Amino acid sequence: MAVETNQMRKFLNDPARVVKESLAGLAAAHPDLVRYDAAAQIIVRKDAPRRGKVALISGGGSGHEPLHGGFVGHGMLDAACPGEVFTSPVPAQMLAATKAVDGGAGVVHIVKNYTGDVLNFKLAAGDAADEGIKVTSIVIDDDVAVQDSLYTAGRRGVGATVLAEKIAGAAAEGGADLAKVTDTVRQVNERSRSFGVALSSCVPPASGKPIFELPEGQIELGIGIHGEPGRKRAQLASASDIVDVMVEAVVSDLKPKKGAKVLAFVNGMGGTPLLELYLLYAEVDKKLRAAGVEPVRNLVGSYITSLEMAGASLTVLELDEDLTRFWDSPVHTPALRWGV
Repeated sequence: MAVETNQMRKFLNDPARVVKESLAGLAAAHPDLVRYDAAAQIIVRKDAPRRGKVALISGGGSGHEPLHGGFVGHGMLDAACPGEVFTSPVPAQMLAATKAVDGGAGVVHIVKNYTGDVLNFKLAAGDAADEGIKVTSIVIDDDVAVQDSLYTAGRRGVGATVLAEKIAGAAAEGGADLAKVTDTVRQVNERSRSFGVALSSCVPPASGKPIFELPEGQIELGIGIHGEPGRKRAQLASASDIVDVMVEAVVSDLKPKKGAKVLAFVNGMGGTPLLELYLLYAEVDKKLRAAGVEPVRNLVGSYITSLEMAGASLTVLELDEDLTRFWDSPVHTPALRWGV
């Protein structure tokens, strides 16, 4: 059955159960990769725990799919803790996930910088430590759009989360110890910057109405992944002009070395087709080269979304040999796969 309000058409049964039913569907679609613990509302790697391997966990509100559950599997996360739509998971979920994947080598929590996520992961890490599990936590805060937001103290954690999960996941898969995996997450965060734009709002299933109204002919610059407002509104311009704003915001803050090799991640916010995302990437590639850096790796697609929002974000990561090698390493998850 499709459910409709005067502002929303979505494939739902019951808005209150959309997350649980979606997670059950993810597990049913990928039984070779993940399992779903319905009682704890967590997605766990099928072969977890793996003795002697550092485990990685991340999580946050749902509505950003495939983040995080779609990145559980070989070479990325060992578990994901999905909260309700745009709502932090609770410490009990995070503790259950930590215990489910602990193989004795320690567990890394990758935490987006949103107040609820930071607080709840901190509580869960303390509870895990009380049970003898070694836990480290790294907060991702790569968004250059605003210093503080409705949901954060400091910068928001956005696109670098995906890159950290992939790169640190490869380090853990290769046998790196807890200190090395933790430092890899930290490096990705420190060497990444992101900036997003929106052409529309999104409609959370529970409310059935857009989070904000965007007047015709305008664009929101610097949005977050929960539909929260950005740096400013401006008149809609050409893709080339919009990418100018995104690249300038990211590069001026990152300050990469001249000639640096970078990974450019053009991410769709859920409602933007690949036709447009690849057009944006062409502009990004050209403008990054003009700014004196060389995109040698890329990722294009909708990987950290805001329901059906029309929009895109740019994340640039300054690479080194280790980060490049870990990026190229095999990965096999529901949403990301290469090399296997």
